[in-house]
Amino acid sequence: MSDEIKKGLLGIIVDETEVSKVMPEINSLTYRGYAAQDLCAKCKFEEVAYLILNGELPNKKQLNNFEKQERKERKLSKTLLEDIKKFPKKAHPMDVARTAVSIMGLEDKDTKDNSPKANMRKVMRIFAKTPVALAAFYRSRKGQKIIPPKNNLSFSENFFHMCFGKVPDKEIVKAFDVSLILYAEHSFNVSTFTARTITSSLSDIHGAITGAIASLKGPLHGGANEEVMHMMNKIKKPENALQWINKALDNKDVVMGFGHRVYKSGDSRVPTMREYFGKVAKIKKDKKFEKIYDIVEKVMIDRKNIHPNVDYPTGPTYHLMGFDTDFFTPIFVISRITGWSAHIIEQHAANKLIRPLASYKGNQHRKVLQLNQR
Repeated sequence: MSDEIKKGLLGIIVDETEVSKVMPEINSLTYRGYAAQDLCAKCKFEEVAYLILNGELPNKKQLNNFEKQERKERKLSKTLLEDIKKFPKKAHPMDVARTAVSIMGLEDKDTKDNSPKANMRKVMRIFAKTPVALAAFYRSRKGQKIIPPKNNLSFSENFFHMCFGKVPDKEIVKAFDVSLILYAEHSFNVSTFTARTITSSLSDIHGAITGAIASLKGPLHGGANEEVMHMMNKIKKPENALQWINKALDNKDVVMGFGHRVYKSGDSRVPTMREYFGKVAKIKKDKKFEKIYDIVEKVMIDRKNIHPNVDYPTGPTYHLMGFDTDFFTPIFVISRITGWSAHIIEQHAANKLIRPLASYKGNQHRKVLQLNQR
């Protein structure tokens, strides 16, 4: 009898982590023991980034030093800025993110040093520069002048400033901060496992994060928030939603933004993001996507008992904020860099090369015949 094969490593525990856990008993995703929704209510993104990377929430002095360090590292090299201007205007921003991190690896003086201190220095550079690189491409591909970062703005405020030339209403910034907190970390998902697998060969952190970005790009992972917006744009208006979703289910089409490998009775991040989606819709005086959201969600639960995941409310929220649809997953990247980095550091601390086995099902042993005998 052959060993049971667990496709997709379903249910397999491959390592230990202290970074995050889904806790069904309190219906919550926790970071270092703190419920994500509590962090959203009481912290800004920089505090959560510090927590994920350092294990504890910062005091005022620690947060101030962390913010100073992040802001000091925002400036891009002239080489990277020039490269961004030359990138194809139709390139997917996820490919830009991946390439930009690779270029940072070429430039970083600590690239070959995998010591804990060097890795943390590199983390801060990648964390600070990646949103700046993406915002530069956001402007460049539209033929607009690239706006330099401002060191008196928060992480989220600066991203808005660099993309749009202005910082929006505080409630919009808070909603964006909340989305970053909810996207920051999620245990051994496919991109995080990719980062840890690359790290396990003692490769460098830029390489591990580059691989994680490539993994996140897929529509079955991070790209789902983009697919949600494409779906809503196809539906167009609330009056079409009921017929559209019923037809999609009748045709057995995949409906993006629903279901999750870990959550079976609803993604614990959804209620918080749904609340802020509503706040943004109210500020923007646009309830259309909320109405579509509610109709599609009800049908999916009633007919399939499948609940939404966090990508479902996040997609239309980013749309209402003014971001292009293909920038939704890159926003996910600038947040998840924190989680990936914490896992990379954790992998280095107790490393073992990740090398699973496969069950061979090809041809049995055969002898090679000479060409004239075949």
